[in-house]
Amino acid sequence: MPSSVAQQIQRLRDEIRGHDFAYYVEDRPLVSDRQYDELLAKLRGLEEANPELITPDSPTQRVGGEPIEGFVHVTHSVPMLSVDNTYSEGELREFDGRVARGLDGKSCSYFVDPKIDGVAVSLMYEDGLFAGAATRGDGVTGDDITHNVRTIRSVPLRLCGSDIPDVVEVRGEVLWPTADFQAFNKRREEEGLQTFANPRNATAGTLKQLDARKVTDRGLQFVAHGFGRVQPLVEKTQSGLFACFARWGIPVSPFAEVVGSIEGIIDCLPEWDARRHELPYETDGLVIKVDSFEQRDILGSTSRYPRWCIAYKFAAEQAESILLGVDYQVGKLGTITPRAVMEPVKLSGTIVQHASLHNFDQVDRLDLRIGDTVLVEKAGEIIPQVVSVVLEKRPPDAGEIERPKRCPVCDGEAVRDEGGVYIRCVNPTCPAQLKERLVHFAGRNQMDIDGAGEVLIKLLVDEGFLHDFADLYHLDKYAGTLETLPRMGKKSVVSLLAGIEKSKQQSLSRLLAALNIRHVGGSTAELLADSFGTMAELMDKSEEELAEVDGVGPEMARSIRSFFTGEPGRRVVERLTDAGVNMKQLCKSAGPQPLAGKTVVVTGTFESMGRKEVEDLIRRKGGKATGSVSRKTDLVVFGKSPGSKVEKAKVLGVETADEATFLELVKE
Repeated sequence: MPSSVAQQIQRLRDEIRGHDFAYYVEDRPLVSDRQYDELLAKLRGLEEANPELITPDSPTQRVGGEPIEGFVHVTHSVPMLSVDNTYSEGELREFDGRVARGLDGKSCSYFVDPKIDGVAVSLMYEDGLFAGAATRGDGVTGDDITHNVRTIRSVPLRLCGSDIPDVVEVRGEVLWPTADFQAFNKRREEEGLQTFANPRNATAGTLKQLDARKVTDRGLQFVAHGFGRVQPLVEKTQSGLFACFARWGIPVSPFAEVVGSIEGIIDCLPEWDARRHELPYETDGLVIKVDSFEQRDILGSTSRYPRWCIAYKFAAEQAESILLGVDYQVGKLGTITPRAVMEPVKLSGTIVQHASLHNFDQVDRLDLRIGDTVLVEKAGEIIPQVVSVVLEKRPPDAGEIERPKRCPVCDGEAVRDEGGVYIRCVNPTCPAQLKERLVHFAGRNQMDIDGAGEVLIKLLVDEGFLHDFADLYHLDKYAGTLETLPRMGKKSVVSLLAGIEKSKQQSLSRLLAALNIRHVGGSTAELLADSFGTMAELMDKSEEELAEVDGVGPEMARSIRSFFTGEPGRRVVERLTDAGVNMKQLCKSAGPQPLAGKTVVVTGTFESMGRKEVEDLIRRKGGKATGSVSRKTDLVVFGKSPGSKVEKAKVLGVETADEATFLELVKE
């Protein structure tokens, strides 16, 4: 192979990367789209003629190969926490006061960035090369979307420069720029296809495409707003690190700035509220972060939010529309929720035709009637809701909204809660309830059935395979038929059945949380399982005995007793037992309790077991597993890629143990 060909290929790659940098990072395109495409076509031709010279980071390798059959889960090296929201200047000042107290009165600067209304993702780079991407998921575990993110041209496949750390984990938003989204919707409309409701939801759906080739023409972009692991971390501030990001070719917001005080931020709020409508993508507020990493470590985090960060949300945009009617949605506990059907109206850049009414008491409070002119806003800029009626515009023939007496899905009896505000379908075989209950049952925090996603479960109900929870454990009888269903195949079916089989070993607390017993969530399920040990023992208890459990009140005890004495509840437990599903709690060891009375935090990934199993082991050995490190923490157990919790433990003087040390400590 003449060296000149390899050199020509490398020159073309460098030139294309330079154009990507100028376009996506510096916002100053150097060539036209046509010229860019010609360069790409020339490179593709040379690589096709010399396939041995193709490398994974070549600009031609953005589009994936054959469609994948499903998404695998990825555990984030550092949890992707949510950000606490505020809507007033007073709450911003309260946040600033909490920061000042946490820093013993020391001053700080804030890194301020527009809050992009996109889909949060994490990008991993190793030795400067793009190594993978994942959705936020539940903050601890997300879906691997590497095959789709590779197609996004603003995501560099190789970082630029000589000072790139060994590991760079970038967090940010994948977004659909407003102009590109509108152009794509216009093409769909011209082709007679259904248009997308809004850029954010369309972006989320695009990233879950199994065929990456369907992503390439949608014009998605990426903008960084944070980071996970950066090793070594040479910068001391986010502003400094983001300057590095931009130098390495990672798109960052050109609108971000460092402000020296909270009053400086408050002074700029009116200007930002006006400017946000001029940005090329949708934003709904500002994210305000302490700029110094050292000060962030001192402030720490709660189990859900960093204490050094807050999001200021702009006032929701409102619009008027006409109420044409009301339809109903049925949840997993039979709750029938009214939903407004309105004349289409543009709101926060999207066309809105439906809005939440929450419950029928809300309908009464609004004095809402068919034909009314209503004021609609997006709650949190996402969910449209009716906030008031313009009474002076009420037509003389405005019609009353009647409460349903029958379920809109199954025609079963609809009953109002005693002393409550909800109307529920009481038919236990209602298909709408069944679908929602099964989705919950298979969820990550319940039975964690890999491969049993919402779309598949609803399809299996519609096809007549599932009538209750226990039917999941008999799907192996229909393996051949399942392979013929849409988006299924032999590999998917094998994976699904393996996930179902594995779920049989979940603890009793997981099973109780999965059964959709009213008022029983994950923490209550743990209390019940720890108190009674087995399903048989729990089912035998009276209301009075149940209410003696600390944390279980009379109403909850009544609900639990009602579930287990009712025929549907007893029958499904019997069928689950016959299918081999575990009915016992993972009890504490009868022997030594080396973690008795200790509070233990788990972080990172483990070779011998999953994190949930590590936490179960901690409980069996007498300890309490929690999510965040504080001065009250006794031990931090870490696996691979542990993130910042280990560093924080060292700062606070908390004992740490790697996987081998921990297993030796608990003698397993």
